[in-house]
Amino acid sequence: MNRKINSVAVLGGGTMGAGIAGLCAQHNCRVLLLDISQAAAESALERIRTGRPPAVDDLEKAANITLGTLDGDLDRIRDYDWICEAVIEDLAAKRALFERLEPLRKDGSVVSTNTSGIPLQAITEGLPGRLRRDIAVTHFFNPVKIMRLMELVPGADTRPDTIATLADFCGQTLGKGVVHAKDTVNFIGNRIGCFLMLMGLHKADGALRDGMKAERIDALMSTPFGLPPTGLFGLIDLIGLDVMDLVGKNLAINLPAGDAGRAFTGFPPQVQAMLERGQLGRKSGGGFYRMQRLDDGSKLKETFDLGAGEWRPAEPVALPDPEPGIMLRDDADGELAWGIMGETLCYAAGLVPEIADDIVNIDRAMRLGFAWRQGPFELLDALGAARLIEKLEAAGRELPAMLGVLKAAGAESFYRAGGSEFLGTDGQFHPVPNASTPENQ
Repeated sequence: MNRKINSVAVLGGGTMGAGIAGLCAQHNCRVLLLDISQAAAESALERIRTGRPPAVDDLEKAANITLGTLDGDLDRIRDYDWICEAVIEDLAAKRALFERLEPLRKDGSVVSTNTSGIPLQAITEGLPGRLRRDIAVTHFFNPVKIMRLMELVPGADTRPDTIATLADFCGQTLGKGVVHAKDTVNFIGNRIGCFLMLMGLHKADGALRDGMKAERIDALMSTPFGLPPTGLFGLIDLIGLDVMDLVGKNLAINLPAGDAGRAFTGFPPQVQAMLERGQLGRKSGGGFYRMQRLDDGSKLKETFDLGAGEWRPAEPVALPDPEPGIMLRDDADGELAWGIMGETLCYAAGLVPEIADDIVNIDRAMRLGFAWRQGPFELLDALGAARLIEKLEAAGRELPAMLGVLKAAGAESFYRAGGSEFLGTDGQFHPVPNASTPENQ
């Protein structure tokens, strides 16, 4: 079936729903935005027009959006090609809405749920076959207008043309970088990214107790590996400790038995104390860092010293060796870099094919969703995967799945031929599939 998306019904006008509606309207789609009340829908439209930033680049494009309510106007979805559910992250609420909408939509329409943590299998279990064939997860990252990544996840019964239709529209029309993930907890980007952050807090806690400064930890977790300059603590300040706490609780419930991330779903005691007193990050005026405005109008960046329990001026850091190989050095910097980034690379190498069929989608997800300059397997190539294998074997550790594949294949890297071929789980090299926009990922 050759299906095209020219119109979109967005169910739910919260942050994500409004962002998706605005993005579709900006690209000249006819959009129906339904919320719990007319007032809520109007509030969503106002945020689309005047938010910081607005969800549309051209304010007149907001005229492409028609408003309504979930109770009074749900039958209007029969006139739309894509029904995108974006209500609260609650399984019962999502299932109840899908039960109501399924009889109302037209044949040939595609359906998606925008969820970051609820398995599609749980949402669709026992629902009609037509819905299960036409539904997928479309996990946009927030803010929708700015973030490039969109993870596309099929269910067990989702038809290939459903995925192809959504991938084409979200990639070619909306300009998103579409990454193909599997129906597992937190999909790709958040599975790896949240492991790094939560595990990193525990590893960093030990380094702080040994006298390393937070600024140095963030320097180690940025430039050497091509990660954003926020590093570890700065990124958590941006996200918020309250959000990370919810992420950890979700992982504690849903991570598979034996997963390495299960040991790091809670916070170290000093970080837990920050959460409990409301020291959440930027949203609360300060977390691990804060900006203070001085009497002369200038600003002073301060660091919260976890050991002393007080603020101090932030200190600049210059690393002597800002390269990936820093994590193989036999010093405090190397130990910390290995403990966080080395373990994250091992974690990613052990998740194929659990969370994605190939390394390409994992690398793309981390570049597009977390602004890494290189994905995990590209980083392993830059480091020299053989050096990592040697370190793991010297420690008597079992090799993660894809490192085992690399060694068994006698390959020197995960990519070859200028990056045009990648190592598959079968030990053979395959052409890198064409990527959706933007910029061919």
